[in-house]
Amino acid sequence: MVITKPSIPKGTRDFSPAEMVRRNYIFDTIKAVFALYGFMPIETPATENLSTLLGKYGDEGDKLLFKILNSGDFLTSAGAPLSANSDKASLQICEKGLRYDLTVPFARFVVQHQSEITLPFKRYQIQPVWRADRPQKGRYREFYQCDVDMVGSNSLVCEAELVQIVDEVFRRLDINVTLKINNRKVLAGIAEAIGAADHIVDVTVAIDKLEKIGLENVNAELQSKGLSDDAIAKLQPILLMKGDRDEKLASLSNILTNEVGQKGIEELRTLFAYIDALGLELKTELDLTLARGLNYYTGAIFEVKANDVEIGSITGGGRYDDLTGIFGLKGLSGVGISFGADRIYDVLTQLDKFPKQIAAQAKVLFANFGGDDEIYTMKVIAQFRKAGICCDLYPDAAKMKKQMAFADKQNMLFTAICGETERNAGQVTIKNMTTGEQNSLPVAEAISLVAKA
Repeated sequence: MVITKPSIPKGTRDFSPAEMVRRNYIFDTIKAVFALYGFMPIETPATENLSTLLGKYGDEGDKLLFKILNSGDFLTSAGAPLSANSDKASLQICEKGLRYDLTVPFARFVVQHQSEITLPFKRYQIQPVWRADRPQKGRYREFYQCDVDMVGSNSLVCEAELVQIVDEVFRRLDINVTLKINNRKVLAGIAEAIGAADHIVDVTVAIDKLEKIGLENVNAELQSKGLSDDAIAKLQPILLMKGDRDEKLASLSNILTNEVGQKGIEELRTLFAYIDALGLELKTELDLTLARGLNYYTGAIFEVKANDVEIGSITGGGRYDDLTGIFGLKGLSGVGISFGADRIYDVLTQLDKFPKQIAAQAKVLFANFGGDDEIYTMKVIAQFRKAGICCDLYPDAAKMKKQMAFADKQNMLFTAICGETERNAGQVTIKNMTTGEQNSLPVAEAISLVAKA
């Protein structure tokens, strides 16, 4: 018999208990902020119909969709002979795919359940997504997104609220970040101003890569997409524009004389006025090279970068004016932002910013002496747990050295002994694993001591 070495697919990971405790700390922190701002939770299936997913993320995004083979004899049910083109062939034998993000499924949810929800509708969603990307540091094929969206309002107050959420989440997580802001209307105005309005997607996809591949390669990509040398030349001073936020907006006002560009500048000024009025500690920056490659964004776009760690964006999002229109519900604007839990985890790990106390899932380990002492210990533990104190009983009456070594490895805050002496006195001996202090106390007092600590 051949024994297969166990493994998992590239770009996926197992998570140990210690890692899950830390991940849940991130999820719980983000979830608490979402709820604080009045957003309600929903969930959608891991799989969606390909008709729901395809065409929503641009050509590059569509290539990263994980497609699922149809059940049963999928070759026979494909009907006509399979196409020689792999993309077309996959559509003949695949009707479903794993979700690429949470925004498109959310749009589908809103349309499908429109009679059950009240607009404006505020929802948050924390679930895994999948992308057939090349695995690398900070980039996985399976990862969690923490999304918050509001649909049914065009007000820029919604964008301002998202900025506040970003500020609150990263303040609680103690991560120093910069929120980069741009507007897709400005980008559309730039494309029109350089005479490349019909290449708006090519322009946004290319300049979104500026930080990764550099200006020379961006220009080469634009040239390969059919942009004229004149258009590329006109784009350079915009990409290389210097100055603070207000200086850039003033310069843009002189360059972008078209209606769509002026509208984008007006929206940016309004949003920055809200941010200034709120007096947030969050560092914000107008980044004209920020494009967010997804096709459905139409207004403000956001990206968050960690200032103290070299890693890609850890949060991103923006305004989408008609995403639900592709599902038959026209004119419903929305705006949302997504927190990348996996990258946030990597940042907190590198900066050693996880709170030390969350490493211990159980706060108290009760030693096990077996027999009547074991029964008494179980009764005492029941009282501790009734008081809301997380605790654990070592399952075997092993040597004390082994049990204490286990407590140390599990980062227990306290150990507890309920031996014959404690049983006869109705007490429990509590040892603080940090200070080494040890006290024999009535059960109620021991509970109070641990609760206060």
